[in-house]
Amino acid sequence: MGAIAHLYRGEVYRSTIWRTRLDTTTNWAVVTLGVALSISFASPEASPIPLVLVGILIVFFLFLEARRYRYFNVWRARARWMETHFYAPMLAEGDLHLEEDWQRVLANDYLRPRYHVPLMVAMGRRIRRNYFWILLIQTLAFAGKIAVHPTPAASVDEAIRRADIGPLPGELIAAMGALYVLAFGAIALWSKRDDLARSRRRGRAKSDSMG
Repeated sequence: MGAIAHLYRGEVYRSTIWRTRLDTTTNWAVVTLGVALSISFASPEASPIPLVLVGILIVFFLFLEARRYRYFNVWRARARWMETHFYAPMLAEGDLHLEEDWQRVLANDYLRPRYHVPLMVAMGRRIRRNYFWILLIQTLAFAGKIAVHPTPAASVDEAIRRADIGPLPGELIAAMGALYVLAFGAIALWSKRDDLARSRRRGRAKSDSMG
Protein backbone atom coordinates (compact mmCIF):
# COMPACT_ATOMS: atom_id res chain seq x y z
CA MET A 1 0.00 0.00 0.00
CA GLY A 2 2.79 2.38 0.88
CA ALA A 3 4.66 1.58 -2.33
CA ILE A 4 1.55 2.25 -4.42
CA ALA A 5 1.02 5.56 -2.62
CA HIS A 6 4.58 6.67 -3.38
CA LEU A 7 4.24 5.45 -6.95
CA TYR A 8 1.07 7.51 -7.38
CA ARG A 9 2.74 10.61 -5.97
CA GLY A 10 5.63 10.14 -8.39
CA GLU A 11 3.32 9.85 -11.40
CA VAL A 12 1.34 12.94 -10.35
CA TYR A 13 4.59 14.86 -9.94
CA ARG A 14 5.86 13.85 -13.38
CA SER A 15 2.55 14.72 -15.03
CA THR A 16 2.63 18.13 -13.33
CA ILE A 17 6.15 18.82 -14.63
CA TRP A 18 5.19 17.89 -18.19
CA ARG A 19 1.99 19.91 -17.92
CA THR A 20 4.15 22.95 -17.19
CA ARG A 21 6.19 22.20 -20.30
CA LEU A 22 3.00 22.22 -22.35
CA ASP A 23 2.22 25.70 -21.06
CA THR A 24 5.73 26.81 -22.07
CA THR A 25 5.32 25.94 -25.76
CA THR A 26 1.89 27.58 -25.84
CA ASN A 27 3.44 30.72 -24.38
CA TRP A 28 6.12 30.67 -27.10
CA ALA A 29 3.43 30.53 -29.78
CA VAL A 30 1.50 33.40 -28.20
CA VAL A 31 4.61 35.56 -27.82
CA THR A 32 5.79 35.03 -31.41
CA LEU A 33 2.32 35.83 -32.72
CA GLY A 34 2.29 38.96 -30.59
CA VAL A 35 5.63 40.04 -32.06
CA ALA A 36 4.33 39.45 -35.59
CA LEU A 37 1.22 41.49 -34.83
CA SER A 38 3.33 44.34 -33.44
CA ILE A 39 5.55 44.43 -36.53
CA SER A 40 2.75 44.16 -39.09
CA PHE A 41 0.52 46.77 -37.43
CA ALA A 42 3.34 49.14 -36.47
CA SER A 43 2.35 51.40 -39.38
CA PRO A 44 -0.02 51.31 -42.37
CA GLU A 45 2.96 50.73 -44.67
CA ALA A 46 4.29 47.75 -42.68
CA SER A 47 4.31 44.41 -44.48
CA PRO A 48 1.88 41.59 -43.55
CA ILE A 49 4.63 39.03 -44.25
CA PRO A 50 5.45 38.50 -40.52
CA LEU A 51 1.89 37.23 -40.02
CA VAL A 52 2.54 34.63 -42.73
CA LEU A 53 5.99 33.59 -41.52
CA VAL A 54 4.83 33.23 -37.92
CA GLY A 55 2.60 30.40 -39.14
CA ILE A 56 5.73 28.30 -39.67
CA LEU A 57 6.72 28.86 -36.04
CA ILE A 58 3.21 28.09 -34.85
CA VAL A 59 3.25 24.75 -36.69
CA PHE A 60 6.66 23.97 -35.19
CA PHE A 61 5.47 24.84 -31.68
CA LEU A 62 2.32 22.75 -32.19
CA PHE A 63 4.40 19.74 -33.25
CA LEU A 64 6.72 20.21 -30.27
CA GLU A 65 3.79 20.58 -27.88
CA ALA A 66 2.12 17.46 -29.28
CA ARG A 67 5.30 15.48 -28.58
CA ARG A 68 5.36 16.82 -25.05
CA TYR A 69 1.68 16.04 -24.63
CA ARG A 70 2.33 12.38 -25.49
CA TYR A 71 4.85 12.19 -22.65
CA PHE A 72 2.51 14.04 -20.30
CA ASN A 73 -0.31 11.67 -21.20
CA VAL A 74 1.77 8.64 -20.15
CA TRP A 75 2.14 9.93 -16.60
CA ARG A 76 -1.42 11.29 -16.48
CA ALA A 77 -2.89 7.98 -17.67
CA ARG A 78 -0.96 5.98 -15.08
CA ALA A 79 -2.05 8.29 -12.26
CA ARG A 80 -5.66 8.19 -13.47
CA TRP A 81 -5.50 4.38 -13.75
CA MET A 82 -4.47 4.10 -10.11
CA GLU A 83 -7.18 6.54 -9.06
CA THR A 84 -9.97 4.60 -10.79
CA HIS A 85 -8.76 1.04 -10.09
CA PHE A 86 -6.95 1.33 -6.76
CA TYR A 87 -8.04 4.33 -4.72
CA ALA A 88 -11.68 4.59 -5.77
CA PRO A 89 -12.57 0.88 -5.14
CA MET A 90 -10.63 0.91 -1.88
CA LEU A 91 -12.48 3.99 -0.64
CA ALA A 92 -15.91 2.95 -1.89
CA GLU A 93 -15.92 -0.79 -1.20
CA GLY A 94 -12.75 -1.63 0.70
CA ASP A 95 -11.88 -4.05 -2.13
CA LEU A 96 -9.10 -3.65 -4.69
CA HIS A 97 -10.76 -5.94 -7.31
CA LEU A 98 -7.49 -7.64 -8.23
CA GLU A 99 -9.51 -10.20 -10.19
CA GLU A 100 -9.97 -7.51 -12.87
CA ASP A 101 -6.22 -7.63 -13.62
CA TRP A 102 -5.86 -3.86 -13.54
CA GLN A 103 -2.55 -4.29 -11.71
CA ARG A 104 -1.22 -6.44 -14.57
CA VAL A 105 -2.09 -3.70 -17.08
CA LEU A 106 -0.18 -1.18 -14.98
CA ALA A 107 2.78 -3.53 -14.58
CA ASN A 108 2.93 -4.15 -18.34
CA ASP A 109 2.94 -0.41 -18.94
CA TYR A 110 6.02 -0.13 -16.74
CA LEU A 111 7.70 -3.13 -18.32
CA ARG A 112 6.95 -2.04 -21.90
CA PRO A 113 6.34 1.73 -21.79
CA ARG A 114 4.62 3.23 -24.82
CA TYR A 115 2.72 6.30 -25.87
CA HIS A 116 -1.02 6.04 -25.23
CA VAL A 117 -2.13 8.39 -28.02
CA PRO A 118 -0.86 8.83 -31.61
CA LEU A 119 0.90 12.04 -32.59
CA MET A 120 -1.99 13.28 -34.75
CA VAL A 121 -4.46 12.79 -31.91
CA ALA A 122 -2.15 14.72 -29.60
CA MET A 123 -1.90 17.53 -32.15
CA GLY A 124 -5.67 17.63 -32.51
CA ARG A 125 -6.18 17.85 -28.76
CA ARG A 126 -3.73 20.75 -28.48
CA ILE A 127 -5.44 22.53 -31.37
CA ARG A 128 -8.82 22.19 -29.68
CA ARG A 129 -7.48 23.34 -26.31
CA ASN A 130 -5.23 26.25 -27.31
CA TYR A 131 -4.10 26.55 -30.90
CA PHE A 132 -7.55 27.15 -32.36
CA TRP A 133 -7.56 30.60 -30.77
CA ILE A 134 -3.99 31.31 -31.87
CA LEU A 135 -4.90 30.32 -35.42
CA LEU A 136 -8.08 32.41 -35.31
CA ILE A 137 -6.20 35.54 -34.20
CA GLN A 138 -3.49 35.01 -36.82
CA THR A 139 -6.02 34.54 -39.64
CA LEU A 140 -8.17 37.53 -38.65
CA ALA A 141 -5.10 39.71 -38.22
CA PHE A 142 -3.75 38.86 -41.68
CA ALA A 143 -7.14 39.39 -43.32
CA GLY A 144 -7.60 42.67 -41.45
CA LYS A 145 -4.12 43.88 -42.35
CA ILE A 146 -4.54 43.47 -46.10
CA ALA A 147 -8.11 44.81 -45.92
CA VAL A 148 -7.36 48.13 -44.17
CA HIS A 149 -3.66 48.95 -44.74
CA PRO A 150 -2.33 51.16 -46.18
CA THR A 151 -5.89 52.27 -47.07
CA PRO A 152 -9.20 50.38 -46.90
CA ALA A 153 -9.40 47.96 -49.84
CA ALA A 154 -12.07 48.89 -52.39
CA SER A 155 -12.60 45.27 -53.49
CA VAL A 156 -11.65 41.68 -52.76
CA ASP A 157 -9.35 41.68 -55.79
CA GLU A 158 -7.41 44.62 -54.38
CA ALA A 159 -7.06 42.92 -51.00
CA ILE A 160 -5.77 39.75 -52.67
CA ARG A 161 -3.23 41.76 -54.68
CA ARG A 162 -1.91 43.18 -51.41
CA ALA A 163 -1.23 39.62 -50.28
CA ASP A 164 1.46 39.23 -52.97
CA ILE A 165 4.82 38.12 -51.55
CA GLY A 166 7.59 38.76 -54.06
CA PRO A 167 7.04 36.48 -57.05
CA LEU A 168 4.22 34.63 -55.28
CA PRO A 169 0.80 35.99 -56.28
CA GLY A 170 -1.83 36.82 -53.70
CA GLU A 171 -4.09 34.07 -55.03
CA LEU A 172 -1.45 31.48 -54.14
CA ILE A 173 -0.94 32.98 -50.68
CA ALA A 174 -4.70 32.95 -50.09
CA ALA A 175 -4.93 29.34 -51.24
CA MET A 176 -2.05 28.31 -48.97
CA GLY A 177 -3.72 30.16 -46.08
CA ALA A 178 -6.99 28.35 -46.71
CA LEU A 179 -5.15 25.00 -46.81
CA TYR A 180 -3.36 25.91 -43.58
CA VAL A 181 -6.66 26.65 -41.80
CA LEU A 182 -8.41 23.57 -43.24
CA ALA A 183 -5.54 21.30 -42.20
CA PHE A 184 -5.73 22.57 -38.61
CA GLY A 185 -9.50 22.13 -38.62
CA ALA A 186 -9.36 18.63 -40.12
CA ILE A 187 -6.83 17.43 -37.53
CA ALA A 188 -8.93 18.88 -34.70
CA LEU A 189 -12.17 17.28 -35.96
CA TRP A 190 -10.52 13.92 -36.64
CA SER A 191 -8.98 13.82 -33.16
CA LYS A 192 -12.35 14.72 -31.63
CA ARG A 193 -14.00 11.79 -33.42
CA ASP A 194 -11.19 9.50 -32.31
CA ASP A 195 -11.59 10.62 -28.68
CA LEU A 196 -15.35 10.01 -28.84
CA ALA A 197 -14.76 6.53 -30.30
CA ARG A 198 -12.29 5.74 -27.51
CA SER A 199 -14.84 6.92 -24.93
CA ARG A 200 -17.56 4.71 -26.41
CA ARG A 201 -15.27 1.68 -26.39
CA ARG A 202 -14.43 2.26 -22.73
CA GLY A 203 -18.12 2.57 -21.94
CA ARG A 204 -19.12 -0.69 -23.63
CA ALA A 205 -16.52 -2.95 -22.09
CA LYS A 206 -13.92 -3.16 -19.35
CA SER A 207 -10.85 -1.34 -20.65
CA ASP A 208 -7.60 -3.30 -20.79
CA SER A 209 -5.40 -0.33 -21.66
CA MET A 210 -4.65 3.16 -20.44
CA GLY A 211 -4.69 6.49 -22.22
